[in-house]
Amino acid sequence: MSSVRLSAEVSQALEAGKPVVALESTIIAHGLPRPANFEAAKEFEALCRDRGVTPATIAIVEGVPCAGLDDAALDAIANDDATLKASVRDIPHVIASKATGATTVASTAYLAAKAGIRVFATGGLGGVHRGANESFDESADLTVLASSPVAVVSAGVKSVLDIGATLERLETLSVPVVGYGTDVFPSFWLPKSEFGLDWRADSAAEVAGLMASIWELGLSSGILVANPVPEGQAWNREDHDRIIQLAFDQAEREGIRGKEVTPFLLDFIQRESQGESLRVNLDVVRNNIRVACDIAAAWAER
Repeated sequence: MSSVRLSAEVSQALEAGKPVVALESTIIAHGLPRPANFEAAKEFEALCRDRGVTPATIAIVEGVPCAGLDDAALDAIANDDATLKASVRDIPHVIASKATGATTVASTAYLAAKAGIRVFATGGLGGVHRGANESFDESADLTVLASSPVAVVSAGVKSVLDIGATLERLETLSVPVVGYGTDVFPSFWLPKSEFGLDWRADSAAEVAGLMASIWELGLSSGILVANPVPEGQAWNREDHDRIIQLAFDQAEREGIRGKEVTPFLLDFIQRESQGESLRVNLDVVRNNIRVACDIAAAWAER
């Protein structure tokens, strides 16, 4: 599509019907410390290529939405303090100002769909915030997923969110949710939450079949593939629960509100856990990329 500039590698893969996986760029620009962020971005792309899949890291580079970044663009996303955080509503402003913006889950899914990419790997989905009955604070990830035909592989939603309310909203928005090898919705840093799932898939081929049935029916939504972090890579539950509560208590003391809450919580958790949350976060993304590659390969074979 003319609205998204494809790299030669991504363009050739799509034209040939080969597997492609979209990757977000906000995790590079705003989710990981330097220089680990640039190293992780290169590693994520290498994980795809090692599995015979073309990576399509998505970002807005000097006002141009791009799927597939060269090293110079990837370096700018990782190391330039001027890189903006761009959700879907921000895309027109970033384009008009010819700025560079790192795409969130919502904007990555939106641009991936525009580019014809059907599989997207991320860490954790955004969702309904705790206390949203008063704040109305809900991530755009949910509504965008409801209108973007992309399979999003995610380790559930971030643990600091209201998981039950998020699942209710996904149901209201008619977004299919399928557990990958699990009957229980994962909790990002942890493999399980207290919420069961109606549907599961035990192979990439099953997910590809579900994707086909959704879009052959003419439904416009994406699909959330809930992929739990392996038990051996998960965070210790007691430490997880204790530090998350400390983070909420500190946010309350400092009067943190609105869109500043999640970044504050995640930064506090990373520091308080002495990097353990970051370690799990990276393992979560790696695991999701591997599963997304398998799904993209199965999709390409249909």
